[in-house]
Amino acid sequence: MIHVSILVPEEAVLASVDDPRHLFTEVNAFLVARGQPSVFTVQLVGLSREVMLHKGRFTVHTDRLLPEVTQTDLIIVPALKGDMAQALAKNRDLLPWIIAHYRNGSEVASLCVGAFLLASTGLLRNKSCSTNWALANEFRAMFPDVRLVCDKIITEERGLYTSGGANSYWNLLLYFVEKHAGRDMAVLSAKVFQIDMGRRSQSPFIRFSGQRTHDDEPVKRVQAFIEHNVGEKITVDQLADEFALSRRNLERRFKKATAHTIAEYIQRVKIEVAKTNFETTRKPIAEIMDEVGYSDQRTFREVFKKIAGLSPVDYRNRYSRATARLPEVSAPV
Repeated sequence: MIHVSILVPEEAVLASVDDPRHLFTEVNAFLVARGQPSVFTVQLVGLSREVMLHKGRFTVHTDRLLPEVTQTDLIIVPALKGDMAQALAKNRDLLPWIIAHYRNGSEVASLCVGAFLLASTGLLRNKSCSTNWALANEFRAMFPDVRLVCDKIITEERGLYTSGGANSYWNLLLYFVEKHAGRDMAVLSAKVFQIDMGRRSQSPFIRFSGQRTHDDEPVKRVQAFIEHNVGEKITVDQLADEFALSRRNLERRFKKATAHTIAEYIQRVKIEVAKTNFETTRKPIAEIMDEVGYSDQRTFREVFKKIAGLSPVDYRNRYSRATARLPEVSAPV
């Protein structure tokens, strides 16, 4: 029997508390219906018997207080909402409990921006981590010693798991279903809950906005120059000359301030403009490619797919207003 402890922090997103409880409980029901024993023992764990969420709109009744849990196999850290610094301050008393159980052999999995709480334990230091792409810059600023890979749906390193943004955590929950209840049960769960098991990246959902919270003014000017000259072929040497900086100094400062190399930043800016064009216009791919400074179609396609997670054609088919169609609804019989 796998003992699962779902934390109920202050400022938790209710769905990320109840969804794992619901899934693991339903898997037990599926197994029992097949004449097989349950796999999961699921409990909600917190610092108090009742936790008010979403400004008091919902009350979660925990099954156990932290000191009452002496052993657990898997700890689920739900997503948080609101100001992250404030949310972490409210939940700092959870950290020693998470650390102690991890060191005692428990696995720990954060859902979406629950990664902020997991990272606060220090357990993710020098390890890979995913979270909601929209808070990537804030996460990097707060936890510079964690290797953020926010294009990933799931990361795992030494018994520590993280998931990407929003509903990406369903894929991580399915991973645990497959690990402990088998592939057939994971497939059944995916069908019942209508989860896309094949997703490995959240790249198609990412909106690149650059990192502007730093204080390096010359780097901010370089960023602005890149963004205002998206159709040009810009080189690092050109930027160094333009802003009177040595190439080495510029590259070092740029990476430190933005978490991207200059070449990566240029590519991401260009592809973001191309994505917007695919979403909002009927322009041919060749025209959009030219507008963002690419002359070779193969290179453009490769860079686009690397960053967006889809080919230009597939991206347009999925997100273009011009190709959008409402789902067909059957008339009542």
